[in-house]
Amino acid sequence: MKLGRWRSADTRAIAAWLVGVWLCAASPVLAQGQPASATAAGSPATGPISGYMDFHFNKVEHQDAIIDFHRFVLLVNHAFTPRIRFVGELELEHAFVEGLEEAGELELEQAYLDFLLRREFNLRAGMLLVPMGIINERHEPPVYHGVERPFVDTVIIPTTWFEPGVGVHGELTRGVRYRGYVMAPLDSLGFSAGEGIREGRQKGSQANVRNAAFAGRVEHVGVRGLVLGASAWRGKSTFSLPTLATTVTIGEVDARYRRQRLELRGQFASVGISDAARLNDAIGRLTGVQPNVAERLQGFYGEASYRVWAGGSPRDLVVFARYENFDTQRRMPDGFLPLEEFDRDAFVFGVTYYPDPDVAIKADYVGQRNQSPVITAPNSFNVGLGWWF
Repeated sequence: MKLGRWRSADTRAIAAWLVGVWLCAASPVLAQGQPASATAAGSPATGPISGYMDFHFNKVEHQDAIIDFHRFVLLVNHAFTPRIRFVGELELEHAFVEGLEEAGELELEQAYLDFLLRREFNLRAGMLLVPMGIINERHEPPVYHGVERPFVDTVIIPTTWFEPGVGVHGELTRGVRYRGYVMAPLDSLGFSAGEGIREGRQKGSQANVRNAAFAGRVEHVGVRGLVLGASAWRGKSTFSLPTLATTVTIGEVDARYRRQRLELRGQFASVGISDAARLNDAIGRLTGVQPNVAERLQGFYGEASYRVWAGGSPRDLVVFARYENFDTQRRMPDGFLPLEEFDRDAFVFGVTYYPDPDVAIKADYVGQRNQSPVITAPNSFNVGLGWWF
């Protein structure tokens, strides 16, 4: 795998970026400051206002290098009483929002009330993250390796995925946790061959709930170092095309295991779209573009990471490697052929350095390939700096 044409300007840009990141990491404030303590869930102990940020250097094959302040996120927490609490999350992507131009995005990712009744049964209502997979509910930069989020958690599971809803959560027995929500559905008018269901998210903007969707997740954390999870989502998604009866069904399983310096992760996700042939025909007639939506999308990945430098912050360095397969054209409805450029693999390997437990400096190389004999998937080199507080 080779990167595209490399120019001296790219080298200078990477050098400047790495120097800036190193200066941040070597700062006496970071080196001598006390690391933020962590809660049992693994998130930093924060006050009523917290947040996370990340910005990236990306050099994609055959393209100019870019620097992007990808996310600036603020979270607000407030306890009305010991049993009623509020959580809110406001995210600005790509630095700014300019009218109707395709620039940044300002999103309300979370805004809900928790009514804490008992350990086994609690109520939650508002803008909720869909309880799906490893990354969607916990996507802060220090909790995953790689500059960008995994492809499976972007293309198959449309992270970050949030919708208004109401539901329950709790811990049934020691180590068995659950979440179950009734939420706004997807809009199948936004489905496509390359991005699958991603553009079908309503994001709580006057979301149509003629037919509600159901989402749930169960996790087992009773074995030391091991987390097992399974998620499901199902809902009718054709309110924009009322003559159809398209239903989307998503199933997902995942596992995480940590032992001393070694950590392993794996995830499998599958998406089923019923009545996909008629959906393609309806979208094509309405928009003039044939979307070639599949009736089955599928993705999985396996990741291994190892702490080669485990002296504790600021002497904490991790190397990792991840293989991903993600296919938004896994199975086509009768009469439609798959577009082979969307049957993709990715090999991601790199390093994560933690000058503080809540600060992650990352670098990785992404090698992609697809099944198309004509269209080549681009490789990339990435450097990122992310933190939460």
